Formats: sequence, C-alpha cells, structure tokens
Amino acid sequence: MQLQKTLLLVTIALSILSPSLQADDAKARAIMKKVDARDDGKTLEQDMQMILVDKSGRTRSRAIKSLTKDFGKDSRQVMFFKTPADVKNTAFLTYSYDASNKDDDQWLYLPALRKVKRIPSSDKSSSFMGSDFSYSDMGKVSLDDYDFKLLKDSKVRGHAVWTIQSTPRSKAIAKKSGYTKSIELVRKDNYVIVRSVGFVRGGKKKYLDVSKLHKQKGIWVVDETSMTTKKGKKKLHKTILRFSKTKLNKPISDKMFSTLRLEKGL
Repeated sequence: MQLQKTLLLVTIALSILSPSLQADDAKARAIMKKVDARDDGKTLEQDMQMILVDKSGRTRSRAIKSLTKDFGKDSRQVMFFKTPADVKNTAFLTYSYDASNKDDDQWLYLPALRKVKRIPSSDKSSSFMGSDFSYSDMGKVSLDDYDFKLLKDSKVRGHAVWTIQSTPRSKAIAKKSGYTKSIELVRKDNYVIVRSVGFVRGGKKKYLDVSKLHKQKGIWVVDETSMTTKKGKKKLHKTILRFSKTKLNKPISDKMFSTLRLEKGL
C-alpha cells in the first residue's frame, strides 16, 4: 500500500515540536527506519470499506477500490469511491516521494463539479472525505523530518511493543500535519505500528488501532484499522477501515495513476 504503509506510519505525523536535534534517540530512529523499510509489496490492490461513526453511534459506509504501485523509491496510490451515490465516482490520487524536501502531490476528483482539485499543503491537515484521517495521513512521512524517543516496552494484544514518541523538526511540518504530539506502539516481531495516540490542537486526541492483520506471501497486511477522535473522555467521531480481496505484486498499469484516470474512473 502506500495506504497500508501509510496506515502503519500515519502516527509518525502526529507529533510535537522539538526544541533541538539532540532530542533524537538513535535506538528509536533505528526502529522507525525498520518500520519504514518493511516490505509492503511492489503493488497492492484492495477493496476497502470505510465506515464513519458519529458521536451518537450512527454509521455511514463507503465502498472503495484502492490501487498502489512503487515507482522506484517513490510510490503512487489511487482510490475510487464506488458507493454510496453521494460519493460515487469520487477519486483520490497521491504521489508520495521518498525525498524529505519534496511534499507529496495529491488530487481529488469531484464528479459533481467534473473537476480535479489539487490539495494544497495548507489543506493537508483537514479531514479526508469526512473521515478521522487527514490528507496528510494519506501520504508518506519522511523520517528525516522527525526526532524519535524510545519511551518504554509494553504489550498490545499479547504482542511485545516499543513505545516511541516522534517530534517534528520544524513548525511547518507540525502545521501541515495538524497534530501537536504522538506516541506510537511498534510490534517487535514485525515492525508494524499497531496503536497510537495523537494530540490535536484544541484539546482533541486521535487514537489509531490496527485490530486485524495477517501475513501474505511473507508480507504483513492490515485487514482492519480505526481512527477515533475524542475530546477528554467524549468520543466525537470514529472511522473504521476494512480491507478485503488483497492482491500483492499483481501487475498494475502506470496509466492508473494519473489525473486523467481520476476523471475516467475504474
């Protein structure tokens, strides 16, 4: 995925400002490098169900087709919304770059307007399609933009994890992500981020939880994850992502990853 890796790395972007580079922890950085380098396949095709849950427990469901492909060290991901009618034929494209000095490029096709909209950096902290994930969450994170600190060892669902804090190295990075602090829990056996807490400006927190995953062709793949937004103990909103029909390393045409394809659809 880029999406799969994004979901596993998303909380690196939920960060606090660092006063200096001296806050960086060599062991924590080594762990996060292994998280970033973890094999997620050359291509990934999946069906995705996005379930939006409001504070009263009411749900809305969306069906999405997701395609991802590596382009050297960079990657590209396209998502086509299939149902319901109010979002059908909406499409989203991300070009994720390995270079730390190059922002991801993102475009959203809105069928009602018959227009492809480029997502500016100033909007990347806003909600992606009404979900608890932001546009920034849907892109790639450069480890060079962050300092890392190893806090403690713990367990999640019986698996040993490292608890790591990440902090951006500039105000611009923090502003783009929209977050003020993050703590992520990394499984020691497979270097997957399985849980995190992200602190949002205004006293809100976002809780990421990877509840189901499996190993396919030697690659760990997420089957279900969620992001819950809270203020204090009050739950404001939740987004559940469920993945199925996962196909790894299947040939995908480069033409699928273009703004023209966004308009044409699947």
